[in-house]
Amino acid sequence: MSTEAATDPTSIDPRAFDPQAVEAAAQDFWNGTRAFEVDETSAKPKYFCLSMLPYPSGALHMGHVRNYTISDVISRHKRMTGFNVLQPMGWDAFGLPAENAAIKHRTAPAKWTYANIAHMKEQLQTMGYAIDWSREFATCQPSYYVHEQRMFVRLMKQGLAYRKNSVVNWDPVDQTVLANEQVIDGRGWRTGALVEKREIPQWFLKITDYAQELLDGLDTLEGWPESVKTMQRNWIGRSEGLEIRFDVQDASGAAVEPLTVYTTRPDTLMGVTFVSIAAEHPLAAQAAQGNKDLAAFIADLKKGGVTEAELETQEKRGMDTGLRALHPVSGEPVPVYVANFVLMNYGTGAVMAVPGHDQRDWEFASHYQLPIRTVIIPDAVRDALREIGHDLGTHADPMGAALGESCNTDAYDTRAAVQVVEEFQQMLAEERAYTARGWLINSGDLDGMDFDEAFDTLAQRLEGEGRGARKVNYRLRDWGVSRQRYWGCPIPVIYCDKCGAVPVPEEQLPVVLPEDVEFMGTGSPIKADPEWRKTTCPACSGPAERETDTFDTFMESSWYYARYTSPGADTQVDARANHWLPVDQYIGGIEHAILHLLYFRFYHKLLRDQGLVNSDEPARNLLTQGMVIAETFYRETEGGAKDWINPADVEIVRDERGRITGASLKADGKPVVIGGTEKMSKSKNNGVDPQAMVGKYGADTVRLFSMFAAPPEQSLEWNESGVDGMARFLRRFWREVTTHASQPDHPVVSELLDSGAALDAGQKTLRRQLHETIQKVGDDYGRRHAFNTAIASLMELLNHVAKFTDMSEQGRAVRHEVLEAMVLLLNPVTPHVSHALWQALGHPETLLEDVPFPVADPAALARDAVTLAVQVNGKLRGTVEVPVNVDKAEAERLALAEPHVAKFLDGLSVRKVIVVPGKIVNIVAG
Repeated sequence: MSTEAATDPTSIDPRAFDPQAVEAAAQDFWNGTRAFEVDETSAKPKYFCLSMLPYPSGALHMGHVRNYTISDVISRHKRMTGFNVLQPMGWDAFGLPAENAAIKHRTAPAKWTYANIAHMKEQLQTMGYAIDWSREFATCQPSYYVHEQRMFVRLMKQGLAYRKNSVVNWDPVDQTVLANEQVIDGRGWRTGALVEKREIPQWFLKITDYAQELLDGLDTLEGWPESVKTMQRNWIGRSEGLEIRFDVQDASGAAVEPLTVYTTRPDTLMGVTFVSIAAEHPLAAQAAQGNKDLAAFIADLKKGGVTEAELETQEKRGMDTGLRALHPVSGEPVPVYVANFVLMNYGTGAVMAVPGHDQRDWEFASHYQLPIRTVIIPDAVRDALREIGHDLGTHADPMGAALGESCNTDAYDTRAAVQVVEEFQQMLAEERAYTARGWLINSGDLDGMDFDEAFDTLAQRLEGEGRGARKVNYRLRDWGVSRQRYWGCPIPVIYCDKCGAVPVPEEQLPVVLPEDVEFMGTGSPIKADPEWRKTTCPACSGPAERETDTFDTFMESSWYYARYTSPGADTQVDARANHWLPVDQYIGGIEHAILHLLYFRFYHKLLRDQGLVNSDEPARNLLTQGMVIAETFYRETEGGAKDWINPADVEIVRDERGRITGASLKADGKPVVIGGTEKMSKSKNNGVDPQAMVGKYGADTVRLFSMFAAPPEQSLEWNESGVDGMARFLRRFWREVTTHASQPDHPVVSELLDSGAALDAGQKTLRRQLHETIQKVGDDYGRRHAFNTAIASLMELLNHVAKFTDMSEQGRAVRHEVLEAMVLLLNPVTPHVSHALWQALGHPETLLEDVPFPVADPAALARDAVTLAVQVNGKLRGTVEVPVNVDKAEAERLALAEPHVAKFLDGLSVRKVIVVPGKIVNIVAG
C-alpha cells in the first residue's frame, strides 16, 4: 500500500470488517518501514518500556498476551506523546524445562529451545506489538552469556564470587540439586525419591555485601509498588542484636570449642534453658564420634529438604549431644541439642533456645520435657503486680508471689490486678510462648527493665567481658549461583590439583556449552564428557579440568535489560547504556517480587561498580500485573481423581448477570462439575489458546479485552462472552467511521470556528464530551495505567456519537473531529484497526505513533450550562439545568419550579433554600 496517498474512502465497505486482512496490512507496513527500530540519535526524550522476558516454552499463553499488551499500550502512547521509545524483546532460554522437554521428546535442549523461539516470535508478531526486533537475543547464545562469564571472572578476582560447601536438597536418582520449590513433601518433584540433605561445594555471589544498599535503595523507588518493597525489606531482613558466646563443656567437664549465637532478643537471655545446633555443626560431628545413636540421628536428619517452610511445619525433633553450654550470665550449664529445625547456612548454625518466648522452642521443650521459664511480661501484668504491691525484682517468682495469701484481695483494685495476673498465666498455659516485648522478670539484676534498657545493659556487660558484641545482621544470604545441570551457562572456572580453582582468562571466553548432545536426563552431558572437561591450567600450564556446574538461570535474567541498550557491543554494555538506563517502566508478575527483582537490582550495582553504568537502580517504575484466571470444569474418574476439561470443550449456561449456572460437555451433552476460577494452567486444563482467539476475533479484539476486563494489577477473569462484546464494539466503531468516511464532505471544526460559524448546544455538548474523554484517556494511559476505564470512556463516547444525528455542516465537522480523535485514542490498544481507519478518514498511510496524541481543548471543555442536584429535606428529588454563571436567586427559582421537585413540596412551606454554586440546591421544607 502506498505511503503517499490516502485510501479511497469509497473503497471501504462499512459492513465488511475483516480483522485478519486489516492486521496483515498494518503489520506489512510496520515491517516494511522498520517502524519500531530506534536509536540514540533522536532529539526526543528517551523512554525505555520493558516487560520481563519470556521463557520459550513453545506457545504463548494469555499471561504473555496480557503482559505484553500492557507494555505495548504504554509504549505506543508514550511515542505518540513525543518520546523516543525503546520496547525490546528477548528469550530467557536456559533452564530445567528444556531438559525435561528434551527427555520427553528425545531431542537436544538446544534444538527444542530454538524451535520454540521461532514459533513464539511468530505468535508475538501476530499480536502487532511495537517491538524493536533488531535487539533480540536468546540468553543461551554464547554471544550473550560470554559477558556474564567475564563479569564472574572479575568478581572472582575481587572476592565477590567464591566457592564454599553448602547444604542443599539432593535428588539421589537425578543426581542433582533441587531448588526448594522442587521438593514436595520431602521428595523430588520429578523422581519422587526421598530428598537428602547433602553438603557440596557451590559458587556464590556476595550479595550480602550490598544488603544495606539494597535496603536503602528501596526508599528511592517511588514508582515501585509498596507491596514489592515490603517483601524485599522482609527478605533482606535487617536486624540489630547481640552475638553472644557460650562456653561449652563435654560430659567430663572439659572445655571444648565455644558456641556463638546471634539473637535479636537479648532481653530473653535469662530464659535460655537449652541450646540447639544444626546437624552439620562441627560440635555435632564431634559429639557423634563416640555416640552411635547420635550419629544415626544426624544421618537421619540429612533426609528431607532444607526449605524454611518444611522446617516450620515438620515435627520438631532433636537429641541431646551430651555437651553442656554455660550460660554467659548465670554460668548455669544447659544441654546442647542437635535439632532438625536449625540450619547451618543460617546465622551461626546455633540458636539459644528460650521456650518461654519462642513458639518453636516451646514445642521442642514441651516434647523433650525441658524447662520453660517466663522472663518477660506485658505492660498490663507489670501494672497489675505494682497494684498488688510486688516489685518485679523483690521475688524469685513475682507472679507466684502476687497470687500468695499475703495479697490484699479485699480491695477491688487488688482483686482486679490478681485477675490480670491469673489471665496471663492462663494464656501461657493455653497459648504457649509469650513472644512480644515487655518487662523483665526472673532475670536477676535485670528485673524491671524494658527491652531497650536490657539490650544496652547486656551489650555493655558482655562486650566488657569479651563474651558478646552488638551486631547488625541480615536474613539475606549470599546468592548461590551454581547448578548441577547441563542446560545453562558454563561457570568459567578451571580446577587444577596444584593451583586450585582458577578463573578462565578473559581472552579464552566464552566457555561454550556444547549444544549437539544426547541428553538422557540423568546426569549432565558435560560431566560425562572427559574431552570437554579436559583443559590446561592457565596459571601453571599443567593438566586441569573445567567446572561442570552451570549458572542459575537468574544470572541471565538479572542483566538482560542492560544488554538491550547495547546490541552488538564487544563489552557487556557500552556508552549507549547510560542513554537508555534506568528502565522507565518495568512490567511483570508479582511472583517475581523477591528473587528476580532483588537479583535484578543487585546486578545493576555490579555493573555500576565495574564502571559500565552510572545509575544506582535498574528501573524507575514497576507495574506488577495480575494473573489471568478462568473457569475450571472436571469429571471425577472411578478412582476418585479429577479429569479436568478445557473450557473450550464445555457448553456453558449463564444467568442474566453472566454467572455460570450450568455446564455440559459438548461431546456428549452430559453435565460436568464447575470447579471455580483459578489461574490458567496446564494442570487444571483451563488455558485458552491466544492464537485460537486471534484466529476467531482478531488480535485487536484480544488486546482490547485483555486491557478492558480488569485493571492491570488485578487478576483478569477470562470470559469469551466478554471477548465477543469487544468484537461487537470494534465492529460498531468500524461501521461508524467508514460510514462517515464514505460521505464526500468532511468539514473541519477549527476552520468553521475561525470563519465565524457558531455551534449549537448539541454540537457543543458532543465536542465537550470528546475533549473530556481526551483528557481522561490521556491520564488513564499515562499516569494511572487505568486502561480499563480509558476504554470504558471511549465506549461511552461512541454511544454519544451514535445518538448524534446532526448532518449539518457544523454537525458533520464535529463528528469528523470526534471520530479522528477516537481513532488516535484507541491506537495504543487497537493499532491495526486504527491504522486502517486513519486512512479511511482521508489521511496518507502513516505510522500513527508519529501522529501527536490528542490534547484536550480548554475552550471545548467550557460548559454553558451545569446540572444541579435538587434535594428536598436531604433527599434527591430531581435535577435542573442552569446557566454556568447563574446567580443564587435564579438557581433557587428554577429548582423550585422543576415539576418533579414541586411535587414533593406540595402542601409544605419552604423554610430555607441552600444553593451550593455548580453543585446542589437543598430545600428545607415542613
